Amino acid sequence: MTGPPPGAPVPAGERPIRVVVADDQEIVRTGLAMILDAQPGIEVVGQAADGRQAVELARRLRPDVCLFDIRMPGVDGIEATRQLAGPAVAEPLAVVVITTFDLDEYVYAALRAGARGFLLKDAGSALLAQAVHAAANGDALIAPSVTTRLLTAFADSGPTTPPPQPVDPLTDREEQVLTAVARGRTNSEIADEFHISLSTVKSHLASLMAKLGARNRVEIAIWAYETRRVSGGGRR
Repeated sequence: MTGPPPGAPVPAGERPIRVVVADDQEIVRTGLAMILDAQPGIEVVGQAADGRQAVELARRLRPDVCLFDIRMPGVDGIEATRQLAGPAVAEPLAVVVITTFDLDEYVYAALRAGARGFLLKDAGSALLAQAVHAAANGDALIAPSVTTRLLTAFADSGPTTPPPQPVDPLTDREEQVLTAVARGRTNSEIADEFHISLSTVKSHLASLMAKLGARNRVEIAIWAYETRRVSGGGRR
């Protein structure tokens, strides 16, 4: 996470992160909005009950972050994500998907559609706020509690064609950062683990994205699992 921690005061003059929440269950949608609105520096500017309304609302309001449920009537969260953040979108929005354990296959599709991160619906308010701050800052948060299981399963059922190889070989440090990202580590945690600065972590991430043709850290993590650099929580 690169923004202010949950509960931290918002610097004077800094506008809050604007969020659109979409979930077809009113009680869940309202609860998510209340949790986010209670966080300093976050403001829910719109709510939608389905994907079609979410896409229209997001295109009109241009929020900093969209928080979408996977399963919604009509246009689901996967298609809504693709329309707002997919490879063909000129100015993609930051989308974080939220799901439950029994919907893994939808998460894989959402990541491919351009989602910047994902959480489980039982994520606490602190993790939810972290995900919003991370997405707003161009980062991504993969819930550590599900990273290994979800991405390992994704790799096991992944593409039939071999994953693309990097345009240039990865350095030893880039391999270390790659593994840390795949395990759901934040920039700060990576910096602490390897005793490097945040700016150095960001430089390594930028280099990894360039070499792998990845748009964000989620795609970096997927590549790590597809190439079996990480499997079942351990390095190959």
